[in-house]
Amino acid sequence: MATKIRFSSKSQSGLTPWLGIAAIVVLADQIAKISMTKMFTYAEEYTVTSFFNLVLRYNKGAAFSFLSNESGWQRYFFTAIGLVAALFIIYLLKKHAGQRLFCWALALILGGALGNVIDRVAYGHVIDFLDFHWQNWGHFPAFNIADSAISIGAALFVIDELRRVNK
Repeated sequence: MATKIRFSSKSQSGLTPWLGIAAIVVLADQIAKISMTKMFTYAEEYTVTSFFNLVLRYNKGAAFSFLSNESGWQRYFFTAIGLVAALFIIYLLKKHAGQRLFCWALALILGGALGNVIDRVAYGHVIDFLDFHWQNWGHFPAFNIADSAISIGAALFVIDELRRVNK
C-alpha cells in the first residue's frame, strides 16, 4: 500500500490570496501607466470633471515629489526602500495570513510599492496621472493607482489598529 505524503501548504495557501491582490494592483497600475504614456505627452492634460484631470507627470522623488530635485541617488534609495518594504510585508502576510483587514491593508500597500518600484527600475521615475483639484485651492499632487492602493491600504491599517485597540 502506497503512503501518501502530505505537504503542509497552510502558510502558502494563506499567503496566496494576498499576493494575488497585490498582483492585481500591480497589473492595474502598470496597464494604466502604459496607457497614459501611449495616449499623452508629458504634462498634457485632459479635463474629465470640474475637479479631476488626467495628466502625465513624472516623479523622481517620493510622495509629494519629496527629494525629486536631487541628483539621481534618490531613484536607488527609494527602489531599495520599496524592495525592503515588500519583503517585510510578505513576511507579515505569511505570519498573519488569517487577519483579513490587516492583510488587505498590507496587500494593497505591497501592490502599490511594487508598482512604483517597477517604474523606478524601468524609467528612473514614477509615472503619475491622476490630478484632483478644487476651485482656486490649487491642485493636489498628481498620483497613480499604486499611490491610491498605498493610501487605501494605510487607511485600512489604521482602521484595523483602531479596532484592535478597542477590543
